[in-house]
Amino acid sequence: MSTLARLKRPGITGKLFVAVLATATLVAVAVGVAAQWSFQRGFLGYLNTQAVLRMEVVMPRLTAAYAEHGDWDFLRNRRDLWFSLVGIGPPHPPEPREPPDSPPKQRPSGPMAELIASDLLGAGRRLSLLDAQRQRVVGFPFIMANSEQREIVVDGRTVGWLAMAPIETVTDSAAVAFLDRQLLAAAAAVVLAVLLSAAIAWWVARALLAPVRAVAGATHRLAAGAYDTRVELAGEDEVAQLAQDFNQLALTLERNERLRRDFMADVSHELRTPLAVLRGELEALEDGVHQPTPELLRRLQQEVAMLAQLVGDLHELALADVGALAFRQDELDLVPLVRSEVGALQAKAAERGLELQARLPDAALPVTGDERRLRQLLLNLLSNSLRYTDPGGMVRVELAADGADAVLDLQDSAPGVPEELLPRLFERFFRVEASRSRAKGGSGLGLAIARSLAEAHGGRLEARPSPLGGLWIRLMLPRLRPRGEGESA
Repeated sequence: MSTLARLKRPGITGKLFVAVLATATLVAVAVGVAAQWSFQRGFLGYLNTQAVLRMEVVMPRLTAAYAEHGDWDFLRNRRDLWFSLVGIGPPHPPEPREPPDSPPKQRPSGPMAELIASDLLGAGRRLSLLDAQRQRVVGFPFIMANSEQREIVVDGRTVGWLAMAPIETVTDSAAVAFLDRQLLAAAAAVVLAVLLSAAIAWWVARALLAPVRAVAGATHRLAAGAYDTRVELAGEDEVAQLAQDFNQLALTLERNERLRRDFMADVSHELRTPLAVLRGELEALEDGVHQPTPELLRRLQQEVAMLAQLVGDLHELALADVGALAFRQDELDLVPLVRSEVGALQAKAAERGLELQARLPDAALPVTGDERRLRQLLLNLLSNSLRYTDPGGMVRVELAADGADAVLDLQDSAPGVPEELLPRLFERFFRVEASRSRAKGGSGLGLAIARSLAEAHGGRLEARPSPLGGLWIRLMLPRLRPRGEGESA
């Protein structure tokens, strides 16, 4: 992918950053708008509340004026007198500057000072005086349905009403300037919150995705063949689990690559030896050094047979690896199968000076499998023991039922296998040095094929030291229980 294409297509870090930033921006703007709207509504409510408090100050003055005049006629068309009663009046010219040593001028105090202080937003100009029939006498010309009204009572009877028109919008220049300053402050706070959110979003995006980038980089190196790549991440979250799975995958690939290289080296080594022998013998025949005697032909035939066995074993393993071995699923009795294979190898055991014993049960041990493949499995195990047991030794075969398995124990006498090498016994081309060397014959693939055949039948193979001094191999195959056995249990 080109650099231009990468710039056009943002990565996960950029996408996460944009998502977090967009969310934070929307939240900040929404909070700012809601706060500004709430402040404006609250400010209007505050102004109207202050206007109602002003009504409470004016009420006693109106009550006293009515008691003095007996009606409201003295206020009709008398705006100046009305403004005086409610504490407002025409603007006055600026007062002359007084000498520094003059005594302080007396300022209004008491209710009048309170009236003047509370009329900063023209509350007095929104006051209306109504008579007992709620007809306007003087003051604000519009009587609104939602106007705040107070009853004027003199000598126990209602003589009029004082109404205050509510503020719907702020039009006073000072109040508008105040609201504008608050709006500007809220906008600045929103911008600051967005910038701070951007910084935090970028840090969070990089911090959260740093482990992902580490795994991605390790994956690229692994894909390039660096199977020793590992990712070290602490924690127990999903990314840490992904790193652990990645390390396990890398370990498996590294092991498989090592096995592949070892396998190729082992195959070339195993093929080179018989081919070198054949080539040397044939060159000797061609040069007239050797004559085509029956003994020479027998040796050549043995080398060809070893090559054929090796190629056949490799073919069997290749089929087993890809799951292409042909199997029949028949119900078989394992007892006669083992008895038959042991009997067929008695002569070979006697030829090598070995005692081959078999302890088989009288009852049947039914299993499901392919008879030909099971015979091949038994032959590989028995041939391995007969091939590597010292002359004069013993090979013992025992077959029994153990729970849900049919268990075949095959033990031989010395030489044994070091315990630390037992886990490798079923590897391809693995041979224990000296006692179980290539000189004994075989391709080194017999036990590997046996394990593949056992696993293909749902069984397993285990190796352990034998009490007889040699090797103990245990084969476990799932057995078929006769009808009624599972029910009675």
